[in-house]
Amino acid sequence: MTEGTLTADHILAAAEDVLRRYGPAKATVVDVARALGVSHGSVYRHFPSKAALREAVTQRWLDQSQTALDAVMNAGGPAEARLQDWLTVLFGSKRKKALDDPELFATYMVLVAEASQVIERHVADLVGQIRAILVDGVARGEFVVQDLELTTRAVFDATNRFHDPAYASEWSQPGIEDNFDALWHLLLHGLRSN
Repeated sequence: MTEGTLTADHILAAAEDVLRRYGPAKATVVDVARALGVSHGSVYRHFPSKAALREAVTQRWLDQSQTALDAVMNAGGPAEARLQDWLTVLFGSKRKKALDDPELFATYMVLVAEASQVIERHVADLVGQIRAILVDGVARGEFVVQDLELTTRAVFDATNRFHDPAYASEWSQPGIEDNFDALWHLLLHGLRSN
């Protein structure tokens, strides 16, 4: 690759490959530059530090899940169906990442621990989407919510087992979908207006 065509996206894709190959402890900016056939200075022109590059890789990973969630948010329809679809997509996207590419997922677990601001924004976005669905459900008369903020956080926290990477080892266990469905029905019962 010539330096004139180097983009942040190229760098992030190469960084993912390097992280998958070497792991977060051994992967360096020089390794990323070498994989791209450019100088490490070229990488630093896009990302001022190794930490910035690692945060950008983490953000890219989180954005991949967010795209599918945004599609559910924009689909419209009853709030009940959207909340169920949203939670299902969240669980499915996190689970797919953990099961399809366990080496890269393990790397992301390390990066997530380093990128606290990225994670805080991600969680705030997720909570905000739950809140928006609940507001819509209340407006449509589908849900009864006494305290919107507490209920929003309760839905997020109650479903934590199905989206927090700390629980990834449970996501391949038999019956996990049944557990998810049981929790969904319990949440729905608590939210319904009748």
